[in-house]
Amino acid sequence: MKKITFVVATNNADKLSEIRDILKSVGCDCVSLKEAGIDIDVEETGATIQENSYIKAKAVFDLCGRPVIADDTGLFVDALDGEPGVKTARYAGDDHDFNKGVDKLLQNLSGVKKHADRAAHFASTATAILEDGSVLSATGEVDGYIGTERRGNAGFGYDPVFWLYNNVSLAEISAERKNQISHRGRSIRKLAFLLRRIKKVRG
Repeated sequence: MKKITFVVATNNADKLSEIRDILKSVGCDCVSLKEAGIDIDVEETGATIQENSYIKAKAVFDLCGRPVIADDTGLFVDALDGEPGVKTARYAGDDHDFNKGVDKLLQNLSGVKKHADRAAHFASTATAILEDGSVLSATGEVDGYIGTERRGNAGFGYDPVFWLYNNVSLAEISAERKNQISHRGRSIRKLAFLLRRIKKVRG
């Protein structure tokens, strides 16, 4: 099976780097939408991150006919009945401003003091559509809690306020470590496992 170059349905350099670093282990390369010459804004109408991941992947695949990977991520906070959930990227508005989203999240949890009561998990679903239209999907999760302040300069999005149970935020760990334990890292590694199996079968 020839080397696969995936169009990743994002222009987020951090996300692209995470996915590329993991998939190179199975001989796959990745390019962003911009690098592929694609300009598209997909409306995420799904009720779940699984649905949104597929919607994005299918829209890009239908446009370019090339192998595609799309992912959708949700942050689910127990004390907020699962919010922001499927609306994580748009929690504070449609401009996808994560700083505003973090501010809103911290404000909504301002009355919740105990770490145990601020429990949360990230979930990420990655969907790959191969050149022949075959669909692969994988989901990864990581448990933690919402800290009371931002910590760390690595990562992006809600990483600075998502604290692991060793009281370290996702924005305080190395990219290599994050790829090992994060929701997206886990979903992409599962996807890499599926791709490796397909490569063995197809040769």
